[in-house]
Formats: sequence, C-alpha cells, structure tokens
Amino acid sequence: MAVLAPAPSSIAPVPHKKRRTRVSLSDRRTRFGLLNATPVVVYLLILFVYPIFSTLMLSLKGDNGAFTLHWYADAFAGANLEILLTTLRISAETSLLALVVGFTLASAISRLKPLWAGLAMIVVVVPHFISALVRTYGWIILLGDNGVVNNTLTDLHFPGAPFELLYNEIGVVIGTTAVMLPYTVLLLYAVMKGIDRRLLAAAASMGAGRITIFRRVYVPLVAPGLVNAGVLSFILCLGYYLTPALMGGEKQTMVASLIDEQVMKQNQWNGASALGIILLLLTFAGLLLLRLLKSAGDALRNRGTAS
Repeated sequence: MAVLAPAPSSIAPVPHKKRRTRVSLSDRRTRFGLLNATPVVVYLLILFVYPIFSTLMLSLKGDNGAFTLHWYADAFAGANLEILLTTLRISAETSLLALVVGFTLASAISRLKPLWAGLAMIVVVVPHFISALVRTYGWIILLGDNGVVNNTLTDLHFPGAPFELLYNEIGVVIGTTAVMLPYTVLLLYAVMKGIDRRLLAAAASMGAGRITIFRRVYVPLVAPGLVNAGVLSFILCLGYYLTPALMGGEKQTMVASLIDEQVMKQNQWNGASALGIILLLLTFAGLLLLRLLKSAGDALRNRGTAS
C-alpha cells in the first residue's frame, strides 16, 4: 500500500514563522540597544563634542567676528612657537625617562613572588592617589638648595654639590616623570607578567647569552607595552600644567601655562582656543602613531610566523 507524502504547502509555514520570529527578536534587540545607547550619546555630545566644536569655532573667529586663521599663525610664530617646541621637548624627555625608570621597576617587580609584587605595586601606585599639588611641593622640598638631596650630596662631599635642581628643565622633567611613572609601570608590568618565561629558558638552552636573550627575545615581547607607555606618557605630559608651572622657570613655560596666561591675564580666549585645538591635534597624532606602530608590529609578527 502506497504511503502518501505530505503536501509541501503543509510544512512551508514553519520555517517562515521561525524566520519571522528571529527578525522580530532582532528588531527588538536593536531598538533596545539604541534606547540604552541614547543617554551615552547625549552625554558625549553635550560634554565632549559640543565643547570641542565651540572651542574650534572660537579659534577661527577674529576680533570682528569674521573667519580667520590669525590665531593659528600666531601660535606657530615667535615666542609661542618656542613654547610649543619646549612642550614637545619636555614631553619627549619625560616619556623617555619614564620608560627607562618604569622598565627597570616593572622588570624587577615582575620577577618577585606574588605577595612581594603586590606590595611593590602598592608602593608605586599609592602616590598617584595623593594630590598632585602635594606631590609637587614634596619634590620642591626634596630638590631645593637646602633640600634633602642637596644636603645629602653635600655631606658626602659629592663634586659640584649643591646642584640647581629647581626652576629649570631638570626639575620639570623630574617632577613630570614622577607623575607619569605609575602609568608606565602599570602598563609594562601587565605586559611583562604575561610573558611566557619558558621562551627565555628555551633561548638559554640553545646557547643564547643574557644580552642576546634580552635583545632578541625579551625586548620584542615587551615592545607593545613600551610603545603604549611611551605614547601615553607623551600625550599626558603635553597638556600637563601644575608641575611645570611650579618647578620650572621662564624658559620652561609649557602650552598649558600659556593658555592659562592668555585666559586669566590677557582675556584672550581666541588664542587660547587655538592652542587648545593644537594640543588636541597633537594628541590625535600620538594616538594615530600608536595605531600605526601597532599595525606595523602585527605585520612583522605575522611575517615572522609565516616564514
């Protein structure tokens, strides 16, 4: 006896209903996600996009209200250009010194047992929670002509002591490095802690010396953290105000101090806005450089893996 197959029309609606149900759920999730994202978007528009857009428009407005690039031309001329170059130089010096000191500290901490490593990280991070003003005055006390550092060097009959460690570029770089150091150590420690030590042991078992292991194995593994920490320190130092203003002299005036002077003393909001936009563009340039370096590093690693 032949068995009749069910008609195709009787089973067609089932997948159709499932597909319609899935589309409906997807629409609901999309609407729900947009509803949840609305407060964040409004927050960013009001507190981030609008102030930046207003600052940009103010920097392009002349005294008579007409469009002008005068304030940008003024920022790249004369004393303002010198201050901008000084800011870039001090930021680069701070970034380099923070990398050297932070690399040494993070490398030493990453080799400690978990308990001692945690205590060491507390010592590094806790000063970051103290007011920057308090820390800056602490460095002024330490580095003054009759401070702890100079008195100690003088008692030890160190040649040339006492040294001028304040109100010059040395004092500014020391102060800003102390501020940026916790960020550097945290970033480098996270990278170093994730390195597989068996790679170093494998290189040693194949006859590589300590310098070779450090140069050809350890540094390439830590390189992403070095780039991130260096760019972060540089970007943060670009707009830093307090420590350079208190520990530096006239030749160490940075852009943040110049903006403060133009707003508070000269009531020149247009020029200050142009300087602020320039700092913002420098920050974006630093982030773009970080992205390009990361992409180049990934390409080199993929090429090495393929070969």
